[in-house]
Amino acid sequence: VQLQASGGGLVQAGDSLRLSCAVSGRTFSIRVLAWFRQGAGKDREFVAAMRWTGTTTYYADTVKGRFTISRDNAKNTAFLQMNSLEPGDTAVYYCAADNGVITSRTREQNAYAYWGQGTLVTVSS
Repeated sequence: VQLQASGGGLVQAGDSLRLSCAVSGRTFSIRVLAWFRQGAGKDREFVAAMRWTGTTTYYADTVKGRFTISRDNAKNTAFLQMNSLEPGDTAVYYCAADNGVITSRTREQNAYAYWGQGTLVTVSS
């Protein structure tokens, strides 16, 4: 499975941005796809995740209500719609996927085997 994230850029506080994650390879084996982010000098943290089929989604408290994770199965692409962006959202955003992640580990980066290269989001105040 290969993942490629895109869509990052420089925006102002309050703006919106949509990230994309193109998935290729053995896409039929994916069960969970997630977004993580890592700010400068910070640990990588969980942002959002979803089951590749069905409607179950998970969000970090810091983005709940502002970010929406979604997918287009026909295009094997996942999205992260980010609204009301804040300077604290500045980070490199990574998409990750796995063949099976138990619910209790959905927010753990070590639970994911496949990672994209990351896309930088910079939010100015």
